[in-house]
Amino acid sequence: LSRGLGDVYKRQIALEAQGEMAALKDNSNEMIRNLKDTTLKNSEQDWLKTNLAKFSRMLQGQKELLTVGRLILSELAPVVTAQHAVFYILDSATEPARLTLLASYAHKGQGTVGQHLALGEGLVGQCALEKQKILLTNVPPDYIRISSGLGSATPQSIIVLPILFEGLVKGVLELASFERFNPTHQAFLDQLTESIGIVLNTIEANMRTEELLKQSQSLAQELQSQQQELQNTNQELQEKAGLLAHQNQEVERKNQEVEQARQALEEKAKQLALTSKYKS
Repeated sequence: LSRGLGDVYKRQIALEAQGEMAALKDNSNEMIRNLKDTTLKNSEQDWLKTNLAKFSRMLQGQKELLTVGRLILSELAPVVTAQHAVFYILDSATEPARLTLLASYAHKGQGTVGQHLALGEGLVGQCALEKQKILLTNVPPDYIRISSGLGSATPQSIIVLPILFEGLVKGVLELASFERFNPTHQAFLDQLTESIGIVLNTIEANMRTEELLKQSQSLAQELQSQQQELQNTNQELQEKAGLLAHQNQEVERKNQEVEQARQALEEKAKQLALTSKYKS
């Protein structure tokens, strides 16, 4: 059946006719064209849905940015016939914010590509600044060269895509290919970057949560340590207070003994005075 349909797609009715036969010929040719276009569109949609589902399953549950970056590039490049790719993420912790190279595919640091790019710097920085896709065709020979063990050549097309989540830039994806990125590839990349934006935001949120949890645990441990120190200090103070009380008791006892001794001396002095008086 598929072979028969293929033959139909390649053929159109060529008939010298007039009147009803001519109308029938035109209608048949139009039907064949429509059938071919519909089948092609269905095939492209099936390809699009299949690959989106594949990447959705692949990215589900990922927790590390570096793993996600490398996984996306290694799987994405063959799907869209790209031979070179770089993946930048936005580092908002710095002031001002900048793009940091997360992962690369067949990249050797050629040209002006760097580890860090400011917003608006180069096509990648401009893509992040404007939040718009950039597509280049007929790339100049000195822009970049894709190399292998056998040689190197200039790509024909380059596409730079912003990775967004709720209107905020999360990263930028740049792909280079020896072929042109067809409309189906572009539609696939547009939808895929939306999914990647969700994944990046989820990972960043989890990382922030883990960091806050670590800080909370650290503060709890510090508070516990301070409480223990306070308890130790209170115990020492209690011991010192007990010792001081004991010393006060000893001082009081000594004072009493001294007072008793003084009174005894006074009594003896009185007795001696009386005795002397009687003798006189």
